[in-house]
Amino acid sequence: MKKLAVYIEEVLKEAFKACEYDENFAKVTISNRPDLCEYQCNGAMAAAKTYRKAPIMIAGSVVEKLQDCPVFESVEAVNPGFINLKVNKTFLADYLNQMLEDSRLSVEEAKNPKTIVIDYGGPNVAKPLHVGHLRSAIIGESIKRMGRFLGHKVIGDVHLGDWGLQMGLIITELSKRKPELVYFDESYEGEYPEEAPFTVSELEEIYPTASGKSKVDEDYKNEALEATLQLQQGRRGYRALWKHIMEVSVNDLKKNYAKLKVDFDLWMGESDADAYIPNMVKYLKEEGYAYVDQGALVVDVKEESDTKEIPPCMILKSDGASLYNTTDLATIVQRMEDFHPDEIIYVVDKRQELHFIQVFRCAKKANMVDENTKLTFVGFGTMNGKDGKPFKTREGGVMRLERLIGEINEEMFKKIVDNRSVKDENAEKTAQMVGLSAIKYGDLSNQASKDYIFDIDRFTSFEGNTGPYILYTIVRIKSILSRYVEEGNSLEKGEIHEAVNPSEKSLMLELARFNAVIEPAFEEKAPHRICSYIYDLANAFNSFYHETRILGEEDEEKKKSWIRLLTLTKEVLETCIDLLGFDAPERM
Repeated sequence: MKKLAVYIEEVLKEAFKACEYDENFAKVTISNRPDLCEYQCNGAMAAAKTYRKAPIMIAGSVVEKLQDCPVFESVEAVNPGFINLKVNKTFLADYLNQMLEDSRLSVEEAKNPKTIVIDYGGPNVAKPLHVGHLRSAIIGESIKRMGRFLGHKVIGDVHLGDWGLQMGLIITELSKRKPELVYFDESYEGEYPEEAPFTVSELEEIYPTASGKSKVDEDYKNEALEATLQLQQGRRGYRALWKHIMEVSVNDLKKNYAKLKVDFDLWMGESDADAYIPNMVKYLKEEGYAYVDQGALVVDVKEESDTKEIPPCMILKSDGASLYNTTDLATIVQRMEDFHPDEIIYVVDKRQELHFIQVFRCAKKANMVDENTKLTFVGFGTMNGKDGKPFKTREGGVMRLERLIGEINEEMFKKIVDNRSVKDENAEKTAQMVGLSAIKYGDLSNQASKDYIFDIDRFTSFEGNTGPYILYTIVRIKSILSRYVEEGNSLEKGEIHEAVNPSEKSLMLELARFNAVIEPAFEEKAPHRICSYIYDLANAFNSFYHETRILGEEDEEKKKSWIRLLTLTKEVLETCIDLLGFDAPERM
Protein backbone atom coordinates (compact mmCIF):
# COMPACT_ATOMS: atom_id res chain seq x y z
CA MET A 1 0.00 0.00 0.00
CA LYS A 2 1.07 3.51 -0.74
CA LYS A 3 2.06 5.59 2.29
CA LEU A 4 -0.51 8.20 3.35
CA ALA A 5 2.08 10.97 3.12
CA VAL A 6 2.87 9.83 -0.43
CA TYR A 7 -0.82 10.06 -1.40
CA ILE A 8 -0.92 13.59 -0.02
CA GLU A 9 2.36 14.58 -1.64
CA GLU A 10 1.22 13.35 -5.06
CA VAL A 11 -1.87 15.54 -4.83
CA LEU A 12 0.28 18.53 -3.80
CA LYS A 13 2.64 17.93 -6.73
CA GLU A 14 -0.23 18.10 -9.19
CA ALA A 15 -1.39 21.36 -7.62
CA PHE A 16 2.11 22.90 -7.79
CA LYS A 17 2.43 21.84 -11.44
CA ALA A 18 -1.01 23.25 -12.24
CA CYS A 19 0.24 26.60 -10.92
CA GLU A 20 3.40 26.20 -13.05
CA TYR A 21 5.66 25.67 -10.04
CA ASP A 22 8.25 22.90 -9.76
CA GLU A 23 6.66 19.81 -8.19
CA ASN A 24 9.81 19.26 -6.08
CA PHE A 25 8.61 22.06 -3.81
CA ALA A 26 5.56 19.93 -2.85
CA LYS A 27 7.28 18.11 0.00
CA VAL A 28 4.83 17.08 2.75
CA THR A 29 5.60 16.37 6.41
CA ILE A 30 3.59 15.54 9.50
CA SER A 31 2.65 18.80 11.17
CA ASN A 32 4.76 20.05 14.05
CA ARG A 33 1.66 21.98 15.19
CA PRO A 34 -1.06 19.29 15.51
CA ASP A 35 -3.34 21.91 17.08
CA LEU A 36 -3.43 23.68 13.70
CA CYS A 37 -3.22 20.87 11.13
CA GLU A 38 -2.27 17.24 10.54
CA TYR A 39 0.15 17.58 7.60
CA GLN A 40 1.97 20.60 6.25
CA CYS A 41 3.85 21.74 3.18
CA ASN A 42 6.50 24.46 3.50
CA GLY A 43 7.47 24.38 -0.18
CA ALA A 44 6.12 27.85 -0.93
CA MET A 45 8.80 29.30 1.37
CA ALA A 46 11.57 27.67 -0.66
CA ALA A 47 9.87 28.44 -4.00
CA ALA A 48 9.67 32.16 -3.21
CA LYS A 49 13.35 32.71 -4.04
CA THR A 50 13.09 30.80 -7.34
CA TYR A 51 9.94 32.55 -8.57
CA ARG A 52 10.53 35.94 -6.90
CA LYS A 53 7.08 35.96 -5.36
CA ALA A 54 5.86 36.30 -1.80
CA PRO A 55 5.53 32.81 -0.24
CA ILE A 56 1.92 33.46 0.78
CA MET A 57 1.01 34.20 -2.87
CA ILE A 58 2.51 30.88 -3.99
CA ALA A 59 0.81 29.01 -1.13
CA GLY A 60 -2.51 30.73 -1.87
CA SER A 61 -2.51 29.76 -5.55
CA VAL A 62 -1.69 26.11 -4.68
CA VAL A 63 -4.44 26.01 -2.05
CA GLU A 64 -6.98 27.23 -4.62
CA LYS A 65 -6.28 24.15 -6.76
CA LEU A 66 -6.93 21.87 -3.78
CA GLN A 67 -10.30 23.16 -2.61
CA ASP A 68 -12.40 20.29 -4.01
CA CYS A 69 -9.86 17.52 -3.45
CA PRO A 70 -11.45 14.46 -1.75
CA VAL A 71 -8.20 13.72 0.14
CA PHE A 72 -8.57 16.78 2.36
CA GLU A 73 -11.05 18.01 4.90
CA SER A 74 -9.44 21.43 4.82
CA VAL A 75 -6.53 23.16 3.07
CA GLU A 76 -5.30 26.55 4.21
CA ALA A 77 -2.54 29.00 3.31
CA VAL A 78 -1.09 30.65 6.42
CA ASN A 79 1.42 33.50 6.71
CA PRO A 80 4.21 33.69 5.85
CA GLY A 81 3.55 30.82 3.37
CA PHE A 82 2.71 27.54 5.09
CA ILE A 83 0.15 25.18 3.58
CA ASN A 84 -1.82 23.49 6.38
CA LEU A 85 -3.63 20.25 5.57
CA LYS A 86 -6.28 18.17 7.34
CA VAL A 87 -7.10 14.72 5.99
CA ASN A 88 -10.65 13.94 4.89
CA LYS A 89 -12.31 11.59 7.41
CA THR A 90 -13.87 9.36 4.75
CA PHE A 91 -10.57 9.06 2.87
CA LEU A 92 -8.80 8.18 6.15
CA ALA A 93 -11.39 5.53 7.08
CA ASP A 94 -11.08 3.96 3.61
CA TYR A 95 -7.30 3.88 4.01
CA LEU A 96 -7.57 2.01 7.33
CA ASN A 97 -10.08 -0.47 5.88
CA GLN A 98 -7.50 -1.27 3.20
CA MET A 99 -4.94 -1.83 5.98
CA LEU A 100 -7.33 -4.27 7.68
CA GLU A 101 -7.71 -6.26 4.48
CA ASP A 102 -3.94 -6.35 3.87
CA SER A 103 -2.17 -9.30 5.52
CA ARG A 104 0.91 -7.08 5.86
CA LEU A 105 -1.05 -4.15 7.34
CA SER A 106 -0.02 -1.86 4.45
CA VAL A 107 3.75 -2.50 4.59
CA GLU A 108 5.08 -3.43 1.15
CA GLU A 109 7.79 -6.05 0.75
CA ALA A 110 11.10 -4.92 -0.76
CA LYS A 111 10.93 -4.84 -4.57
CA ASN A 112 14.56 -6.02 -4.75
CA PRO A 113 15.07 -8.25 -1.69
CA LYS A 114 18.65 -8.49 -0.44
CA THR A 115 20.67 -11.26 1.14
CA ILE A 116 21.99 -9.85 4.40
CA VAL A 117 24.27 -11.43 7.00
CA ILE A 118 23.97 -9.86 10.44
CA ASP A 119 26.76 -10.51 12.94
CA TYR A 120 25.51 -9.97 16.48
CA GLY A 121 25.85 -11.54 19.93
CA GLY A 122 29.58 -12.24 19.82
CA PRO A 123 30.01 -14.02 23.17
CA ASN A 124 33.17 -15.88 24.14
CA VAL A 125 32.62 -19.56 24.82
CA ALA A 126 33.31 -20.88 28.32
CA LYS A 127 32.16 -17.58 29.82
CA PRO A 128 28.65 -16.83 31.10
CA LEU A 129 26.64 -14.12 29.34
CA HIS A 130 26.71 -10.86 31.28
CA VAL A 131 24.98 -7.48 30.86
CA GLY A 132 27.69 -6.40 28.41
CA HIS A 133 26.27 -8.94 25.93
CA LEU A 134 22.73 -7.58 26.20
CA ARG A 135 22.73 -4.72 23.71
CA SER A 136 24.28 -6.59 20.78
CA ALA A 137 21.77 -9.45 21.18
CA ILE A 138 18.69 -7.23 21.57
CA ILE A 139 19.53 -4.68 18.86
CA GLY A 140 20.74 -7.32 16.38
CA GLU A 141 17.65 -9.50 16.86
CA SER A 142 15.35 -6.54 16.19
CA ILE A 143 17.24 -5.46 13.05
CA LYS A 144 17.11 -9.07 11.79
CA ARG A 145 13.34 -9.25 12.37
CA MET A 146 12.72 -5.90 10.65
CA GLY A 147 14.72 -7.01 7.61
CA ARG A 148 12.80 -10.26 7.33
CA PHE A 149 9.46 -8.49 7.71
CA LEU A 150 10.40 -6.32 4.73
CA GLY A 151 11.12 -9.43 2.64
CA HIS A 152 14.91 -9.58 2.80
CA LYS A 153 16.79 -12.84 3.38
CA VAL A 154 18.51 -12.08 6.68
CA ILE A 155 20.96 -14.60 8.15
CA GLY A 156 21.85 -14.14 11.82
CA ASP A 157 25.30 -15.31 12.97
CA VAL A 158 26.34 -15.29 16.64
CA HIS A 159 30.08 -15.23 15.69
CA LEU A 160 31.54 -16.91 18.77
CA GLY A 161 34.89 -16.09 20.29
CA ASP A 162 36.08 -19.71 20.30
CA TRP A 163 39.66 -19.83 19.00
CA GLY A 164 41.81 -17.53 21.04
CA LEU A 165 43.94 -17.60 24.17
CA GLN A 166 40.96 -18.42 26.41
CA MET A 167 40.98 -21.93 24.93
CA GLY A 168 44.65 -22.40 25.75
CA LEU A 169 44.02 -21.12 29.28
CA ILE A 170 41.20 -23.62 29.88
CA ILE A 171 43.25 -26.51 28.48
CA THR A 172 46.25 -25.53 30.65
CA GLU A 173 44.16 -25.26 33.84
CA LEU A 174 42.48 -28.61 33.12
CA SER A 175 45.90 -30.22 32.64
CA LYS A 176 46.90 -29.02 36.14
CA ARG A 177 43.67 -30.21 37.77
CA LYS A 178 43.18 -33.49 35.93
CA PRO A 179 46.52 -34.53 34.37
CA GLU A 180 45.27 -38.13 34.17
CA LEU A 181 42.75 -37.28 31.41
CA VAL A 182 43.55 -39.03 28.11
CA TYR A 183 43.35 -35.71 26.25
CA PHE A 184 46.82 -34.84 27.59
CA ASP A 185 48.43 -38.13 26.56
CA GLU A 186 50.03 -37.49 23.16
CA SER A 187 50.56 -41.23 22.57
CA TYR A 188 46.83 -42.00 22.99
CA GLU A 189 45.31 -43.18 19.70
CA GLY A 190 41.86 -44.39 20.78
CA GLU A 191 38.46 -42.74 20.73
CA TYR A 192 37.95 -39.88 23.16
CA PRO A 193 35.03 -39.95 25.64
CA GLU A 194 31.68 -38.64 24.40
CA GLU A 195 30.95 -36.95 27.71
CA ALA A 196 32.76 -33.75 28.67
CA PRO A 197 35.06 -33.98 31.73
CA PHE A 198 33.41 -30.86 33.21
CA THR A 199 30.01 -29.21 33.66
CA VAL A 200 29.13 -25.73 32.44
CA SER A 201 29.44 -24.43 36.04
CA GLU A 202 32.95 -25.89 36.36
CA LEU A 203 33.89 -24.47 32.97
CA GLU A 204 32.73 -21.00 34.00
CA GLU A 205 34.93 -21.23 37.11
CA ILE A 206 37.96 -22.66 35.27
CA TYR A 207 38.38 -19.79 32.81
CA PRO A 208 38.57 -16.83 35.27
CA THR A 209 40.88 -18.87 37.52
CA ALA A 210 43.22 -19.58 34.59
CA SER A 211 43.02 -15.99 33.38
CA GLY A 212 43.96 -14.71 36.84
CA LYS A 213 46.94 -17.06 37.06
CA SER A 214 48.23 -16.02 33.63
CA LYS A 215 48.40 -12.39 34.73
CA VAL A 216 50.80 -13.11 37.60
CA ASP A 217 52.64 -16.23 36.38
CA GLU A 218 54.66 -15.80 33.18
CA ASP A 219 55.41 -19.52 32.85
CA TYR A 220 51.70 -20.35 33.16
CA LYS A 221 50.85 -17.81 30.49
CA ASN A 222 53.49 -19.24 28.14
CA GLU A 223 52.04 -22.72 28.69
CA ALA A 224 48.61 -21.38 27.73
CA LEU A 225 50.01 -19.71 24.61
CA GLU A 226 51.69 -22.99 23.63
CA ALA A 227 48.44 -24.91 24.26
CA THR A 228 46.58 -22.39 22.06
CA LEU A 229 49.10 -22.88 19.27
CA GLN A 230 48.94 -26.69 19.53
CA LEU A 231 45.14 -26.58 19.46
CA GLN A 232 45.18 -24.43 16.33
CA GLN A 233 47.76 -26.72 14.74
CA GLY A 234 45.45 -29.70 15.26
CA ARG A 235 46.68 -31.66 18.30
CA ARG A 236 44.10 -34.47 18.64
CA GLY A 237 43.54 -34.39 22.39
CA TYR A 238 43.22 -30.62 22.47
CA ARG A 239 40.79 -30.65 19.53
CA ALA A 240 38.65 -33.22 21.37
CA LEU A 241 38.68 -31.05 24.52
CA TRP A 242 37.81 -28.02 22.42
CA LYS A 243 34.77 -29.86 21.02
CA HIS A 244 33.62 -30.59 24.58
CA ILE A 245 34.11 -26.94 25.58
CA MET A 246 32.09 -25.86 22.53
CA GLU A 247 29.24 -28.29 23.09
CA VAL A 248 28.82 -27.56 26.80
CA SER A 249 29.17 -23.81 26.35
CA VAL A 250 26.99 -23.42 23.25
CA ASN A 251 24.15 -25.46 24.80
CA ASP A 252 24.20 -23.11 27.77
CA LEU A 253 24.39 -20.02 25.55
CA LYS A 254 21.38 -21.21 23.55
CA LYS A 255 19.31 -21.58 26.76
CA ASN A 256 20.20 -18.07 27.90
CA TYR A 257 19.60 -16.45 24.52
CA ALA A 258 16.23 -18.26 24.37
CA LYS A 259 15.21 -16.43 27.56
CA LEU A 260 15.77 -13.20 25.61
CA LYS A 261 13.83 -14.55 22.58
CA VAL A 262 17.04 -14.25 20.56
CA ASP A 263 17.98 -16.96 18.10
CA PHE A 264 20.68 -17.37 15.47
CA ASP A 265 20.72 -19.20 12.15
CA LEU A 266 24.46 -19.78 12.41
CA TRP A 267 26.50 -20.72 15.47
CA MET A 268 29.84 -20.09 13.80
CA GLY A 269 32.93 -18.50 15.25
CA GLU A 270 36.55 -17.57 14.77
CA SER A 271 37.47 -21.26 14.46
CA ASP A 272 35.35 -21.59 11.30
CA ALA A 273 37.33 -18.80 9.64
CA ASP A 274 40.70 -20.32 10.56
CA ALA A 275 40.88 -22.53 7.46
CA TYR A 276 40.51 -19.45 5.22
CA ILE A 277 43.46 -17.55 6.71
CA PRO A 278 46.42 -19.19 4.87
CA ASN A 279 44.98 -18.60 1.37
CA MET A 280 43.82 -15.12 2.32
CA VAL A 281 47.32 -14.16 3.57
CA LYS A 282 48.88 -15.65 0.44
CA TYR A 283 46.47 -13.65 -1.76
CA LEU A 284 47.16 -10.37 0.06
CA LYS A 285 50.92 -10.88 -0.35
CA GLU A 286 50.86 -12.01 -3.98
CA GLU A 287 48.51 -9.22 -5.11
CA GLY A 288 50.68 -6.60 -3.45
CA TYR A 289 48.11 -5.39 -0.91
CA ALA A 290 50.10 -6.50 2.15
CA TYR A 291 53.69 -5.68 3.06
CA VAL A 292 56.01 -6.32 6.01
CA ASP A 293 56.49 -3.48 8.49
CA GLN A 294 58.71 -4.07 11.56
CA GLY A 295 58.14 -7.80 11.09
CA ALA A 296 54.35 -7.59 10.96
CA LEU A 297 52.25 -8.08 7.82
CA VAL A 298 50.03 -5.03 7.24
CA VAL A 299 47.74 -3.40 4.66
CA ASP A 300 47.54 0.40 4.33
CA VAL A 301 43.95 1.59 4.65
CA LYS A 302 44.27 5.34 5.13
CA GLU A 303 42.49 7.62 2.66
CA GLU A 304 43.19 11.21 1.57
CA SER A 305 39.91 12.42 3.02
CA ASP A 306 40.74 11.14 6.54
CA THR A 307 40.76 13.85 9.19
CA LYS A 308 42.33 11.56 11.81
CA GLU A 309 45.05 8.96 11.68
CA ILE A 310 43.88 5.52 10.50
CA PRO A 311 46.69 3.00 11.20
CA PRO A 312 47.43 0.14 8.79
CA CYS A 313 45.34 -3.01 9.16
CA MET A 314 47.63 -5.63 10.73
CA ILE A 315 47.11 -9.08 9.21
CA LEU A 316 49.81 -11.07 11.06
CA LYS A 317 51.93 -10.14 14.07
CA SER A 318 55.74 -10.28 13.85
CA ASP A 319 55.65 -13.83 15.31
CA GLY A 320 53.22 -14.91 12.58
CA ALA A 321 50.21 -15.07 14.91
CA SER A 322 46.80 -13.93 13.64
CA LEU A 323 44.66 -11.22 15.26
CA TYR A 324 41.00 -10.18 15.37
CA ASN A 325 41.65 -8.34 12.09
CA THR A 326 42.77 -11.63 10.53
CA THR A 327 39.78 -13.70 11.67
CA ASP A 328 37.29 -10.93 10.85
CA LEU A 329 38.67 -10.62 7.32
CA ALA A 330 38.72 -14.40 6.88
CA THR A 331 35.10 -14.50 8.11
CA ILE A 332 34.17 -11.96 5.42
CA VAL A 333 35.84 -14.21 2.81
CA GLN A 334 33.88 -17.18 4.15
CA ARG A 335 30.56 -15.29 4.12
CA MET A 336 31.14 -14.10 0.56
CA GLU A 337 31.78 -17.69 -0.54
CA ASP A 338 28.82 -19.14 1.36
CA PHE A 339 26.11 -16.50 0.85
CA HIS A 340 27.25 -13.81 -1.65
CA PRO A 341 25.52 -11.22 0.58
CA ASP A 342 24.46 -7.76 -0.56
CA GLU A 343 25.22 -6.47 2.92
CA ILE A 344 27.00 -7.62 6.08
CA ILE A 345 25.92 -5.83 9.27
CA TYR A 346 27.99 -5.87 12.47
CA VAL A 347 26.21 -4.97 15.72
CA VAL A 348 29.14 -4.22 18.02
CA ASP A 349 30.22 -1.88 20.83
CA LYS A 350 30.88 1.54 19.28
CA ARG A 351 34.35 1.57 20.88
CA GLN A 352 35.39 -0.97 18.22
CA GLU A 353 34.68 1.44 15.37
CA LEU A 354 38.34 1.96 14.39
CA HIS A 355 38.86 -1.81 14.15
CA PHE A 356 35.94 -2.15 11.74
CA ILE A 357 37.01 0.88 9.68
CA GLN A 358 40.34 -0.90 9.15
CA VAL A 359 38.74 -4.28 8.37
CA PHE A 360 36.09 -2.86 6.02
CA ARG A 361 38.61 -0.75 4.11
CA CYS A 362 41.01 -3.66 3.81
CA ALA A 363 38.22 -5.94 2.51
CA LYS A 364 37.16 -3.32 -0.06
CA LYS A 365 40.68 -2.35 -1.13
CA ALA A 366 41.73 -5.98 -1.64
CA ASN A 367 38.51 -6.83 -3.51
CA MET A 368 37.57 -9.43 -0.89
CA VAL A 369 33.92 -8.40 -1.26
CA ASP A 370 31.88 -7.66 -4.37
CA GLU A 371 31.89 -4.05 -5.51
CA ASN A 372 28.27 -3.52 -4.43
CA THR A 373 28.45 -5.44 -1.14
CA LYS A 374 27.78 -3.05 1.72
CA LEU A 375 29.66 -3.43 5.01
CA THR A 376 27.74 -1.76 7.85
CA PHE A 377 28.89 -1.01 11.39
CA VAL A 378 26.11 -0.50 13.96
CA GLY A 379 27.97 0.72 17.04
CA PHE A 380 26.06 0.77 20.32
CA GLY A 381 26.70 2.72 23.48
CA THR A 382 27.14 1.52 27.05
CA MET A 383 24.39 0.33 29.38
CA ASN A 384 25.03 2.26 32.61
CA GLY A 385 23.71 2.18 36.16
CA LYS A 386 22.04 5.12 37.89
CA ASP A 387 25.50 6.41 38.80
CA GLY A 388 26.26 6.88 35.11
CA LYS A 389 28.95 4.18 35.16
CA PRO A 390 28.80 0.77 33.40
CA PHE A 391 26.06 -1.35 35.00
CA LYS A 392 27.34 -3.47 37.92
CA THR A 393 25.99 -5.71 40.67
CA ARG A 394 25.44 -4.22 44.14
CA GLU A 395 28.75 -5.90 45.05
CA GLY A 396 30.49 -4.03 42.23
CA GLY A 397 31.02 -6.95 39.84
CA VAL A 398 29.80 -7.47 36.29
CA MET A 399 26.22 -8.74 36.48
CA ARG A 400 25.38 -12.04 34.82
CA LEU A 401 22.55 -11.79 32.33
CA GLU A 402 20.64 -14.56 34.11
CA ARG A 403 20.68 -12.54 37.32
CA LEU A 404 19.48 -9.36 35.59
CA ILE A 405 16.59 -11.21 33.94
CA GLY A 406 15.75 -12.84 37.29
CA GLU A 407 15.65 -9.50 39.13
CA ILE A 408 13.41 -7.93 36.48
CA ASN A 409 11.06 -10.94 36.49
CA GLU A 410 10.87 -10.87 40.29
CA GLU A 411 9.94 -7.17 40.23
CA MET A 412 7.24 -7.78 37.60
CA PHE A 413 5.87 -10.79 39.53
CA LYS A 414 5.40 -8.63 42.65
CA LYS A 415 3.53 -5.97 40.68
CA ILE A 416 1.31 -8.49 38.89
CA VAL A 417 0.42 -10.29 42.16
CA ASP A 418 -0.30 -6.92 43.82
CA ASN A 419 -2.68 -6.06 40.94
CA ARG A 420 -4.45 -9.43 41.45
CA SER A 421 -5.30 -9.43 37.76
CA VAL A 422 -3.68 -12.78 36.92
CA LYS A 423 -4.28 -16.17 38.56
CA ASP A 424 -1.34 -17.51 40.57
CA GLU A 425 -0.49 -20.31 38.13
CA ASN A 426 -0.18 -17.81 35.25
CA ALA A 427 1.50 -15.01 37.18
CA GLU A 428 5.05 -16.34 36.77
CA LYS A 429 4.77 -16.80 32.99
CA THR A 430 3.13 -13.38 32.64
CA ALA A 431 5.89 -11.80 34.75
CA GLN A 432 8.50 -13.30 32.39
CA MET A 433 6.75 -11.87 29.32
CA VAL A 434 6.32 -8.43 30.88
CA GLY A 435 9.85 -8.55 32.30
CA LEU A 436 11.29 -9.22 28.86
CA SER A 437 9.35 -6.25 27.47
CA ALA A 438 10.83 -4.08 30.24
CA ILE A 439 14.40 -5.14 29.36
CA LYS A 440 14.07 -4.99 25.58
CA TYR A 441 11.97 -1.85 25.30
CA GLY A 442 14.11 -0.14 27.94
CA ASP A 443 17.14 -0.76 25.74
CA LEU A 444 15.66 -0.37 22.25
CA SER A 445 13.79 2.86 22.98
CA ASN A 446 17.19 4.55 23.15
CA GLN A 447 19.15 5.39 20.04
CA ALA A 448 21.61 2.50 19.66
CA SER A 449 24.74 4.66 19.47
CA LYS A 450 24.02 6.44 22.75
CA ASP A 451 24.83 5.35 26.30
CA TYR A 452 21.77 4.96 28.51
CA ILE A 453 20.82 4.49 32.15
CA PHE A 454 19.33 1.07 32.96
CA ASP A 455 16.76 1.98 35.61
CA ILE A 456 14.84 -1.08 36.83
CA ASP A 457 12.22 1.01 38.64
CA ARG A 458 11.44 3.08 35.55
CA PHE A 459 11.63 0.24 33.03
CA THR A 460 9.20 -1.95 35.02
CA SER A 461 6.62 0.83 35.46
CA PHE A 462 3.17 0.42 33.91
CA GLU A 463 3.14 4.14 33.18
CA GLY A 464 5.24 6.24 30.81
CA ASN A 465 7.42 5.21 27.89
CA THR A 466 8.03 1.59 28.95
CA GLY A 467 7.50 -1.94 27.67
CA PRO A 468 4.95 -2.81 30.38
CA TYR A 469 2.89 0.28 29.39
CA ILE A 470 2.82 -0.89 25.76
CA LEU A 471 1.80 -4.41 26.83
CA TYR A 472 -0.83 -3.04 29.22
CA THR A 473 -2.35 -1.16 26.27
CA ILE A 474 -2.44 -4.32 24.13
CA VAL A 475 -3.98 -6.34 26.99
CA ARG A 476 -6.61 -3.63 27.48
CA ILE A 477 -7.58 -3.92 23.80
CA LYS A 478 -7.62 -7.74 24.01
CA SER A 479 -9.95 -7.53 27.01
CA ILE A 480 -12.44 -5.30 25.16
CA LEU A 481 -12.40 -7.52 22.08
CA SER A 482 -12.82 -10.64 24.22
CA ARG A 483 -15.86 -9.18 26.00
CA TYR A 484 -17.36 -8.18 22.64
CA VAL A 485 -17.03 -11.79 21.42
CA GLU A 486 -18.48 -13.12 24.70
CA GLU A 487 -21.58 -11.03 23.96
CA GLY A 488 -22.07 -13.15 20.83
CA ASN A 489 -20.49 -10.81 18.28
CA SER A 490 -17.92 -11.36 15.53
CA LEU A 491 -14.67 -9.42 15.23
CA GLU A 492 -14.64 -9.92 11.46
CA LYS A 493 -17.84 -8.06 10.63
CA GLY A 494 -18.20 -4.39 9.82
CA GLU A 495 -15.75 -1.76 8.69
CA ILE A 496 -14.16 1.38 10.06
CA HIS A 497 -16.28 4.51 9.58
CA GLU A 498 -15.43 8.21 9.77
CA ALA A 499 -14.05 9.41 13.09
CA VAL A 500 -16.71 10.90 15.36
CA ASN A 501 -14.38 12.82 17.68
CA PRO A 502 -10.85 14.27 17.64
CA SER A 503 -9.30 11.48 19.75
CA GLU A 504 -10.62 8.85 17.32
CA LYS A 505 -9.19 10.72 14.36
CA SER A 506 -5.83 11.08 16.14
CA LEU A 507 -5.75 7.31 16.65
CA MET A 508 -6.63 6.73 12.99
CA LEU A 509 -3.87 9.06 11.81
CA GLU A 510 -1.32 7.24 14.01
CA LEU A 511 -2.38 3.88 12.55
CA ALA A 512 -2.03 5.25 9.02
CA ARG A 513 1.63 6.12 9.76
CA PHE A 514 2.61 2.47 10.35
CA ASN A 515 3.99 1.76 6.88
CA ALA A 516 5.97 5.00 6.91
CA VAL A 517 7.83 3.90 10.07
CA ILE A 518 9.05 0.35 9.39
CA GLU A 519 11.12 0.84 6.23
CA PRO A 520 13.14 3.85 7.51
CA ALA A 521 13.63 2.09 10.87
CA PHE A 522 15.29 -0.81 9.08
CA GLU A 523 17.28 1.32 6.63
CA GLU A 524 18.67 3.37 9.52
CA LYS A 525 19.09 0.24 11.72
CA ALA A 526 17.04 2.14 14.30
CA PRO A 527 14.64 0.06 16.45
CA HIS A 528 14.10 3.16 18.61
CA ARG A 529 11.95 4.56 15.78
CA ILE A 530 9.49 1.68 16.23
CA CYS A 531 9.49 2.24 20.01
CA SER A 532 8.73 5.92 19.49
CA TYR A 533 5.91 5.07 17.09
CA ILE A 534 4.16 2.52 19.31
CA TYR A 535 4.42 4.83 22.32
CA ASP A 536 2.60 7.51 20.31
CA LEU A 537 0.09 4.91 19.09
CA ALA A 538 -0.53 3.57 22.61
CA ASN A 539 -1.07 7.13 23.89
CA ALA A 540 -3.49 7.85 21.03
CA PHE A 541 -5.45 4.68 21.77
CA ASN A 542 -5.62 5.36 25.53
CA SER A 543 -6.88 8.90 24.93
CA PHE A 544 -9.61 7.50 22.64
CA TYR A 545 -10.43 4.75 25.16
CA HIS A 546 -10.86 7.18 28.07
CA GLU A 547 -13.14 9.45 26.04
CA THR A 548 -15.31 6.75 24.44
CA ARG A 549 -17.84 4.24 25.82
CA ILE A 550 -16.94 1.52 23.33
CA LEU A 551 -18.94 -1.51 24.53
CA GLY A 552 -21.64 0.69 26.03
CA GLU A 553 -22.40 2.38 22.68
CA GLU A 554 -26.04 1.79 21.65
CA ASP A 555 -25.49 2.48 17.95
CA GLU A 556 -24.42 -0.98 16.71
CA GLU A 557 -22.79 0.30 13.50
CA LYS A 558 -20.71 2.78 15.45
CA LYS A 559 -19.71 0.04 17.92
CA LYS A 560 -18.72 -2.32 15.07
CA SER A 561 -16.61 0.44 13.56
CA TRP A 562 -14.79 0.97 16.86
CA ILE A 563 -14.24 -2.76 17.32
CA ARG A 564 -12.66 -2.92 13.85
CA LEU A 565 -10.51 0.09 14.77
CA LEU A 566 -9.39 -1.69 17.96
CA THR A 567 -8.65 -4.86 15.99
CA LEU A 568 -6.36 -2.92 13.66
CA THR A 569 -4.68 -1.15 16.59
CA LYS A 570 -3.98 -4.48 18.29
CA GLU A 571 -2.57 -6.01 15.10
CA VAL A 572 -0.26 -3.05 14.47
CA LEU A 573 0.97 -2.99 18.08
CA GLU A 574 1.53 -6.77 18.13
CA THR A 575 3.41 -6.64 14.82
CA CYS A 576 5.66 -3.90 16.21
CA ILE A 577 6.48 -5.66 19.48
CA ASP A 578 7.27 -8.82 17.50
CA LEU A 579 9.77 -6.76 15.49
CA LEU A 580 11.25 -5.58 18.79
CA GLY A 581 11.43 -9.20 19.99
CA PHE A 582 8.78 -9.66 22.69
CA ASP A 583 5.13 -10.75 23.07
CA ALA A 584 2.04 -9.64 24.98
CA PRO A 585 0.22 -11.85 27.51
CA GLU A 586 -3.56 -12.28 27.57
CA ARG A 587 -3.86 -10.64 30.99
CA MET A 588 -1.61 -8.65 33.30
